[in-house]
This record gives sequence, C-alpha cells and structure tokens, in this order.
Amino acid sequence: MSIWFADELPSAEWVDSRCDDTAIRSLGIEITEFTDDSIRGRMPVDGRTRQPGGVLHGGSSVLFAETLASWGSSFTVDRERFHCVGMEINANHTRPVASGWVLGEARPITRGRTTQVWDIRITDEQGRSVCVSRCTIAVLAAPSHY
Repeated sequence: MSIWFADELPSAEWVDSRCDDTAIRSLGIEITEFTDDSIRGRMPVDGRTRQPGGVLHGGSSVLFAETLASWGSSFTVDRERFHCVGMEINANHTRPVASGWVLGEARPITRGRTTQVWDIRITDEQGRSVCVSRCTIAVLAAPSHY
C-alpha cells in the first residue's frame, strides 16, 4: 500500500525542477525515485560535499538526509492544507567516502497528524552504510491557512 497522499507516485522530475537556487542544487542532490513506501536520491562526493580531509562532510550527509525526509513527508499530506518542515535530525556517520556518489533512501517510521519521523539510510555505490539518520518533521498548516 502506498504512503503517498495522492494515489499515484510523486514525480522525481517535478521535485528536481523545484530545487533551483537552493542548497539542494548547490550540493548536486538529485531525487531519483519514489517507491510505494520510500523516496530515493543521490549526492555526488566531490568538492561541493567533501571536508578538507578529502572525504564526505558529515554536514553534507545531514543535508541530504533532511532533503529526502522533507520531500518525502511533503507528499504524504494534502499539500493544499499542510506543509512539512524539518524539526530535528541526528546522524551517525559509519564509513568515509572520498569520491563517486552516495545513495539515500528515506522511509517513514511514523506519520502522525502533527509530526512525522523518518529513517534515512545513506550508502556508498557498493551498498555499504555511510550514514544512518533519523529526522523528525513538523506538519504545519499551509501559509494560507494561518
């Protein structure tokens, strides 16, 4: 059974088209796919996302994780009435990555009326764990309903 508010899967292309002039675009993050119960994306490991030590910056992983959870949550609610924003995030960085791409997948743990909690797993291209994150999302009334 699908977790998405509409009965059809959201469009990764539409999401990516909304990211101009954002940190998401600056870091090269791409939403690649929606499944019935998850959102997936990828992020390059390059000069935009590495720390001075030459490996993926933990903050880049956190931005990637929150991007997946925020976009995912926004498609589980009626976007005419609600919008979703990150409220809290934590991350455990489990493996360094120096180049290539990292892949992320976010799934909701709970989708409540006012908060959601998402589990985000980031891996390297070989499927090895890079970061495990949990993000709490606030579900707010859309601005026109304040």
